[in-house]
Amino acid sequence: MKHFLITIGNLLLLDVFFLLFVSGFHIGMLIQAIIAILLIIYAFYFVLIKRRTHIIIAIFSVIPFIFMIALAIYGNIDSVAYNEDAVIVLGTGMSEEKIGSKLSKRLDKAAKYYEKNPDAIIVVSGGKSGHKDITEAQVMENYLLDKKIPIANIIKEEKSTSTYESLSSSKKILYEHFPYGFTSVLVTNDYQIYRATETARDAGFSAGHTAVKTALYSAPADYLGEMFAVIKMWLISEK
Repeated sequence: MKHFLITIGNLLLLDVFFLLFVSGFHIGMLIQAIIAILLIIYAFYFVLIKRRTHIIIAIFSVIPFIFMIALAIYGNIDSVAYNEDAVIVLGTGMSEEKIGSKLSKRLDKAAKYYEKNPDAIIVVSGGKSGHKDITEAQVMENYLLDKKIPIANIIKEEKSTSTYESLSSSKKILYEHFPYGFTSVLVTNDYQIYRATETARDAGFSAGHTAVKTALYSAPADYLGEMFAVIKMWLISEK
């Protein structure tokens, strides 16, 4: 067991270092690194720890694991009819003007949706962050234009800095185009689907969803970070 725990801890640490090179830093990476270090420390003292303490640690370890599995199951069950009025693509808070793989996959998902429903409006949502000169929404629009999506079918929401702001502002924009109401579908990664749909309800509208599958190498950090984001959503209202 000691060697198994050390191996898992080291793999998680190596994964964090890899993520730092291929994507922007987020809280999930920090949480993953802390868990990895705690696993290694736990392994070294494993034989000295009492059985009752091992049981308590095991129980507390299973709870977040179940939490993340629930997020994954919910997020990977799509609820689209391909006749919705609008597609809302959530940004990733990119800190550079170059689109990363996570955001490009979301936009590719929206483009594939458009192929099945060319009457849909695509809302690209994301403001400025970091030292960017243009908004994330503008970068997203440029990407979709390269995918041959007509500019008339793209709407930019360029002021948001959080999921709630993104969805609340998107709703206001869509009501300008659909004053009698609209149907919509959210596009984001599978780990964020639950929080996105709940946040949409808080913003005053319901939406279906279609998810982008999260890459295996980034899943631990993404789901750990999302777990804390969901808990924060439950405890603190963004309204």
